[in-house]
Amino acid sequence: MTSTIPAQAVIMAGGSGTRLWPLSRAGYPKQFLVLSGNQSLFQQAAQRMAELAEPGIDFAPPLIVGNEEHRFMVLDQLRELKQTPASVLLEPLGRNTAPALTLAALQALAGGQDPVLVVTPADQTVTDAAAYTSALRRAIRQAAAGDIVILGIRPDRPETGFGYIHSHPGNEGIRSVLAFVEKPDLATAERYLAEGGYCWNSGMFVLRASRWMEALRRFRPDIAAATEAAFKAGTQDDAFVRPDAALFGQVPSESIDYAVMEHCPGSDIPLRMVELDAGWSDLGAWDAVWQVADKDADGNAQRGDALITDSRNTLVHATSRLVSAVGLDNVVVVETPDAVLVADRSKSQDVKKIVQQLGQQQRGEHTLHRKVHRPWGWYDSIDMGPRFQVKRILVKPGASLSLQMHHHRAEHWIVVSGTAEVQRGDEVLLLSENQSTYIPLGAVHRLSNPGKVPLEIIEVQSGSYLGEDDIVRFQDTYGRAKSGNT
Repeated sequence: MTSTIPAQAVIMAGGSGTRLWPLSRAGYPKQFLVLSGNQSLFQQAAQRMAELAEPGIDFAPPLIVGNEEHRFMVLDQLRELKQTPASVLLEPLGRNTAPALTLAALQALAGGQDPVLVVTPADQTVTDAAAYTSALRRAIRQAAAGDIVILGIRPDRPETGFGYIHSHPGNEGIRSVLAFVEKPDLATAERYLAEGGYCWNSGMFVLRASRWMEALRRFRPDIAAATEAAFKAGTQDDAFVRPDAALFGQVPSESIDYAVMEHCPGSDIPLRMVELDAGWSDLGAWDAVWQVADKDADGNAQRGDALITDSRNTLVHATSRLVSAVGLDNVVVVETPDAVLVADRSKSQDVKKIVQQLGQQQRGEHTLHRKVHRPWGWYDSIDMGPRFQVKRILVKPGASLSLQMHHHRAEHWIVVSGTAEVQRGDEVLLLSENQSTYIPLGAVHRLSNPGKVPLEIIEVQSGSYLGEDDIVRFQDTYGRAKSGNT
């Protein structure tokens, strides 16, 4: 009788996706965006993982590794799928993928089992779900025997933006890895394609948790020891697992490939590859989004309210208004309410240079959209001037903002829909549609939604300073700092 293989997905959700700006921002990165269909890339990854279970493979709820700032976004998007994670491991700062996987392996082993970890980035897409599921199940069965398995993407073009895996054939589609190869120039990539035996490195790995720890301790004992110290000194709050921030800051930053995988060929740790031919894309830049999008006869792709004429091989992505394109060839146009990108499609990798400039200039467009998501809902800054700002605010049913006050601004609130419970000093008010109230400067206040439907209000702020850091919190449901964002 064949024993059941314990398995667990590890979804790496901590990336920033700078090359997909202006849609992807530090505060709302690409893995949480809906770029195709009606699910975000993170949700697509979680859904693919959930479908890997079959008789003989027992899948535990997933482990999510992500950024502290995105923790409620992770839970909200999983809740839409009716999924509950085993844990959400929150990195206090980015340390690349090797420490991230180590946190997940330590958490998996803490449960007393040694599951096969199916490690995937949260920002990839595939078009052939059946081929994907078949390849991953084959990899799980191979990893259960102690091998490390990497998923290699069968190349369909001489791509210079990916690293490559060199392998030779084995039994039942399981290939032995000979070497990892850095991103090549075009001539080398063309040679790889002609010779065969080379696949793109997908960043997906399948291995037992104990095997990862064994390999890491051998090849990078410094990363293993530092991450384990931060993990042991950490805290847990419901689903959230937080390694110690100071100790995690001392962990060397390194990728899974550099830390372990490149050392395995030639060692006694077996490294295998399963080839994946499933319409895979990492959507690493706008050119990749164009590659996987539906196109018209002239190669043009569009999303949102867009009109394209006399153009070829062009992508137009509109989010808040009509965008028209005339006479464009190999161009990307991306519109959001507060920023527009126009780029040569072949230069879309260089969008990160714009993001670097935004960061250097400390512009808000580097981090946040005009519409900002919060654990309690969202706000959209629809207008502003020297001494005023107007926001649309939506509060989820049963949610509330922190009990807070402002030193430099007063606020007027008008209820558009739903019911608002307003705490203002010692008063508690219930407001319904078309009713309003005033929050004087310095007044302690809180906005809550006691109803069963979303609450939407218009907020008009006025004062000498309107920055989001003019908040003093007295109580907060979401464990945020005493001062900071709404």
